[in-house]
Parts: sequence; C-alpha cells; structure tokens
Amino acid sequence: MQGDHQAPEGFYDITPDQMNPNSSEYLAFNTGFPNAFDRSLGRTGSFLMVHGGCRSVGCYAMTDNAMEEIYGLVDEAFKGGQEKVQLEAFPFRMTAQNLASHTGDPNMPYWEMLKTGSDAFFAAERPPTVAVCDRRYVFNPAVTGDFNPSAHCPPGIDSAPVADTLQSLQSASTNVAPPNKRTIAFRSDDLIAQKINESLRGVY
Repeated sequence: MQGDHQAPEGFYDITPDQMNPNSSEYLAFNTGFPNAFDRSLGRTGSFLMVHGGCRSVGCYAMTDNAMEEIYGLVDEAFKGGQEKVQLEAFPFRMTAQNLASHTGDPNMPYWEMLKTGSDAFFAAERPPTVAVCDRRYVFNPAVTGDFNPSAHCPPGIDSAPVADTLQSLQSASTNVAPPNKRTIAFRSDDLIAQKINESLRGVY
C-alpha cells in the first residue's frame, strides 16, 4: 500500500516512457507498479523505481555502477526496436529448494504462482507472456485477449504447464533443513520515516 516502504514482487513491463536518464538517483526507470494484478487486489503506490544509489523506501536501489549496466541494457533493447522489457521481481531465486526452505510462510501460495512464471522463463529461455484474470497471474495462456483481472478466467485459460514443477518441489522439501519458522517483522519509527521521506522528496 502507499507509504508502506515495501518493494513489489511480480511481473512488470518497462516501456521507453518509463525511463528517466535525469533522475537525481543517477539513472532510473519506473516499474509500472501497480500493474493489473496489483490493482485487482486494491494495491496502491506510485513512482516505485529501479534506480542508482543505495537508499530506498520501497524502490529497488541498485548502486550507481549496477544501474549504469542495467539501464544501458534496457536502453539498448529499445534502440534495437523492442517495445517493452519485462521486469521480474522475486523475493529470492525461485528454485524448488528455496521454496521448500520457506515451508509454512503465509506468502507461499503467491510465491508458488511467481515460480510458475519463473519456470516458464527458463523452460522457453524467453520472457513469458503474462496475463491477469481471477486476481492471479497466468503465463503463456493458450487463448489471447484482454482479460478482466478481477473476473473469472475464460474457459481453458491456465498457465502453460512446466514439467515436474510440483514433483521437484515435493522432493526438494525432503532434502533440505527443517522448515523456516522464523518471523521477520519491521516496524518503522514515525520520526525516522518522516526524515527519510523528506530526504527523498523530489528524488524521482
């Protein structure tokens, strides 16, 4: 939600109009958050960027050197005629082992959905086509068209199958350390948060 200082996870399209070569954080581009999936869940926010520097209240701060490389690759894709570049934002590398190590986490159903998209990328070696219906991502759907993100998916719409995804997840869960039971919480001090917001005002 707006002001929660959290960075989004999901699939985002970067287009040339989202690029900002004049950012006060060296270089930046807008992730496009909230996308259709986010909006279907009532998520709010704006100017969630990938940028240089090391400070952030919800963006992805990549350091100036890393951002120069990332920005340059995206810019070259557009100069080569590409209309958009897909940004895939994950909480960790989406392997079966990593998911298994977070067994019991309340975010697991969402992360499993993200993993389906990640698996589709590695299976085809190209970014998947991403659609949203029934308040969920679907990848490489057999039927194309404009789906209603909040309505039931049309008949026959489902993510392209990725072989052995569930089986590999189940077998990985028997070969890792005990489930992660840790709880990680963040509580911001209002005064600190206010100072951070003031220091970042006008940054993007």
